[in-house]
Amino acid sequence: MLFYWAFLFACVCYTVCTMLDIKFIRENKDIVALGAEKKHIKIDLDALIVLDDKRRELLSVIEKKRAEQNEVSQKIVRSPEPNYKAQMITEMQTLKADLQKEEEELKKVMHDWQMLMVAVPNIPDMSVPEGVDDADNKEVKVWGDIPQFDFTPKSHIDLMTNLGMLDLDRGTKVAGFRGYFLTGAGAELQFALWQFVTDFFRNKGGFTPMIVPSLVRREPFMGTGYLPQGEEDLYKTQDDEYLSGTAEVATMGFYMDETVDKKDLPIKMISFSPAFRREAGSHGKDTRGIIRVHEFYKFEQVVLCEASHTESVKYHEELTANAEELMQALKLPYHVVVNCGGDLGLGQVKKYDIEAWLPSEKTYRETHSSSYFHDFQTRRLNIRYRDDDGKLKFVHSLNNTALSGRPLIMIVENYQNADGSIRVPDVLQPYMGGKTIITKK
Repeated sequence: MLFYWAFLFACVCYTVCTMLDIKFIRENKDIVALGAEKKHIKIDLDALIVLDDKRRELLSVIEKKRAEQNEVSQKIVRSPEPNYKAQMITEMQTLKADLQKEEEELKKVMHDWQMLMVAVPNIPDMSVPEGVDDADNKEVKVWGDIPQFDFTPKSHIDLMTNLGMLDLDRGTKVAGFRGYFLTGAGAELQFALWQFVTDFFRNKGGFTPMIVPSLVRREPFMGTGYLPQGEEDLYKTQDDEYLSGTAEVATMGFYMDETVDKKDLPIKMISFSPAFRREAGSHGKDTRGIIRVHEFYKFEQVVLCEASHTESVKYHEELTANAEELMQALKLPYHVVVNCGGDLGLGQVKKYDIEAWLPSEKTYRETHSSSYFHDFQTRRLNIRYRDDDGKLKFVHSLNNTALSGRPLIMIVENYQNADGSIRVPDVLQPYMGGKTIITKK
């Protein structure tokens, strides 16, 4: 097995452009199978190759018959003899019927082939630890001091409700289960976070700010890997569109079917949108409060870079560092974990989670995720650039949460006082009209 992963590393570094192309799958079936096994994803690669053989065979037969059809057509046009023309027309009709039958068979084979192809997972990096789920993720960094209270810390639910920052009862009345209203200082604090993040990336430079659609067609979801596997967690409209759970989907769709200029790489975007998740499979988890909700807002960092493993790793660390810098500015204690194979999505090569300390639960909870994909997404979305040698290549893609709804919760709990008031982080005070503390009116 060590040989396979060593060989994989060489493939990643030097030939990633072919990764998850059917040619790569056929030539490296064992490596792809090991990658799927590490991610605990079941995929029948033998069935895929059998279908690919059939697909190739049918394409070859159809191509030959189309050439034969063109040849017969030319003979009919050139022949001066009516009897010969009639004979050729009869042959043409037989040929056309056979061709139509094989094209219908190819259509079915292509459908089945495509369904298997989109289910083939990307191969995780060698540094990804073994494991089944998030319990097997490995801590790689700890920052900040966990607050020591001389009182029993309250939950964000009690704190925000008491201070008129959150209304869950009316949220349920209006929006149903997991509905909520941010009110008064709750809304002001959320607005302050948005403005702080906007200014952070403006000062950072290099990121294009975008407000992107949350109602998105199926193609970008397929391209980013959220479909077909994640369909149960998406809200679908009657027009066959979906409500996205992250600005990543629309942002990646921005350059879909385009060839970007190499001199413009890397392309860095900081995108904002509402986000919607059904939270399928999470019944009974975090049912109180706003840790896990159906509707929230997100800022997402998205990067497109050259088709280089080294470049992907560099920007992966950069995006993660940006998220850490935001958390450090807010003085929220956190740790960083590298996700194990079983906690990676279909397309992710490697992923970090940043998890902030939540005093009421005496544990860390996820606030940010940072991932890179090589060309897994861009191959599906057909986003390319022309290299210096004139060769078309698929760009690499990365994304990272800049801000979701959870840091608001962590601020409320980590900055609470014994009397139930909440201190405003220093960096947010200018966006709160100079307010330093949130108290009950």
